[in-house]
Amino acid sequence: MSLVALDGMGGDLAPAVTAEGAVIAAARGVEVALVGDAAALERECARLGGRPAGVRIVHAADAIAMQEHAALELRRRRESSIAVGLELVKRGEVEAFVSLGNTGAVLALALVVLGRLAGVERPALAALLPSPAGPRLLLDAGANAEARPSHLVQFARLGAAYMRAVAGVADPGVRLLNIGEEPSKGSSLTLEVHAALAASSLRFLGNVEGRELATTDADVIVTDGFTGNVALKTIEGIVSLLSGEVRRAAMASLRGRAGGLLLRPSLRRLQRQLDYRQVGGVPLLGVDGIVIVGHGRSDGEAVANAVEAAARAAQQRMVAALTAAVEAADAPPSRERARGGG
Repeated sequence: MSLVALDGMGGDLAPAVTAEGAVIAAARGVEVALVGDAAALERECARLGGRPAGVRIVHAADAIAMQEHAALELRRRRESSIAVGLELVKRGEVEAFVSLGNTGAVLALALVVLGRLAGVERPALAALLPSPAGPRLLLDAGANAEARPSHLVQFARLGAAYMRAVAGVADPGVRLLNIGEEPSKGSSLTLEVHAALAASSLRFLGNVEGRELATTDADVIVTDGFTGNVALKTIEGIVSLLSGEVRRAAMASLRGRAGGLLLRPSLRRLQRQLDYRQVGGVPLLGVDGIVIVGHGRSDGEAVANAVEAAARAAQQRMVAALTAAVEAADAPPSRERARGGG
């Protein structure tokens, strides 16, 4: 049974939803160390009917607010719920850490407390995108607004290792997010990254345009954190808009309501596929420990799913897989790779 530390004070609706998520996750077999203001967290657990045996509370005297931005100051907040949870990972008292809180603080403190894996230049946030053929991994989803070509090549290696270890993809295909499919398209950054990926041992399939993010044949899509974050939030906004419009159309007339009843099972399946709550959170790849960053607006179900995702990553030895991928970065390819220019 995995033990996962959860930032009890992180997120727009904490500590109510974090306590709820911890209780749900415990009922599903994951032990949770709920980190934060002990008195507040005990009250929330009492409101839910009492703290179950699978949830323990670890007190943290400080909490970093969602709107705080001063990274250098945040790194000194070692009594915050984020720092205390990461220290539990470092000491080996828990197997992973989950936070719905200030993403900048999680990134800054993860680097200070856990450090980077040997050979990793920059950690990256990796987001799973829904696809008819199975989830696709997009990285960087926001950890690095600016990046060098070597960073993006390393993101590709980390992403491929994650998909092998956690998603069970034997030979992940990689594409580079770009403004055109041709190798000659793009900025100086993407041109250099394309050439480096084509020469690497990765199964590089060429460029992919934004319109094909949901239908691409690649398992891993690589970009810088600025572009990746904009793409991710654009997808999230479009999904929300379409869901609302479908509901309004279904209620606009008697015929619409009748059609809505017939389509309801299919629409619910689609909504589950596109709902970020089902994924729970995104992994921070490249730090020396398992860190999952959840959506600030998460509800209890999303929190529980993030905790379960962290537990799965621990069970599948994600950090060891990423370490091996970085160490093998300079090794010659074991066989000839088939590559496409797009």
